[in-house]
Amino acid sequence: MPDFPVNARRVLVVIGISVLAFVILEFNRRLEDLSLLNEQVRVIRTQATQAAQTRLALQTAVAYANSTAAVEEWARTDGHYVREGDLPVVPVSAPGDPPIVSSTPVPTPTPMQNWEVWWELFFGE
Repeated sequence: MPDFPVNARRVLVVIGISVLAFVILEFNRRLEDLSLLNEQVRVIRTQATQAAQTRLALQTAVAYANSTAAVEEWARTDGHYVREGDLPVVPVSAPGDPPIVSSTPVPTPTPMQNWEVWWELFFGE
């Protein structure tokens, strides 16, 4: 067996290499943490931008809803109001025409299989 004398230089070199390996491993771990944090920053910035755009759109909608143009649009379309000078048109049927009857289609029932009936009995809402 070869006899390796223990001298201080070899011990210091082994300790130095071990410390260097631990420093490299720690540096690698910190780089991974940095990468993860940078990805999280990118996602959060995207969410913040989307929230700011949503807020701007909502503020625009509120400003329009508080405007006179929005009130006038609602009054003419949904409120069925008219302005002075407007001639409202009300459609009427011609005299002697039969009333228009709108027929609703009758739904046809679809027969269920036995297992579907049991399924509905046990697990239906």
